[in-house]
Amino acid sequence: LTGERYKTIAKETAGILKGEYGHTPVPVNAALQARVLEGGAPVTCRPADLLKPELAELEADVRRQAQEKGITLAGNAIDDVLTVALFPQIGLKFLENRHNPAAFELLPQAEAAQPVAKAEKPAAS
Repeated sequence: LTGERYKTIAKETAGILKGEYGHTPVPVNAALQARVLEGGAPVTCRPADLLKPELAELEADVRRQAQEKGITLAGNAIDDVLTVALFPQIGLKFLENRHNPAAFELLPQAEAAQPVAKAEKPAAS
């Protein structure tokens, strides 16, 4: 479309060229990789090893917020921490209202199924 190959490089493609997704099964285009790295070095270790540990910090944050809002955490607080980690927008609201069913959507009520039309008996042969 632009008349120039690789003029635009998607974020995910740049991540592959940088090594953020691990090793590729075949070597990548060296010139393209150098262009994406902009003088930096590619990731050569296990990419997850570069992540900083977040669980302890998140646990302290959840405990602090629970104390401020008067939320009682579960006996095994890690379950509540993981709830907030997985659902950051609604996790604390859930913990705050977990014993209050009125705070959540009502369960759908099943209606008795009514046949639309009566089935005809098959003709005797």
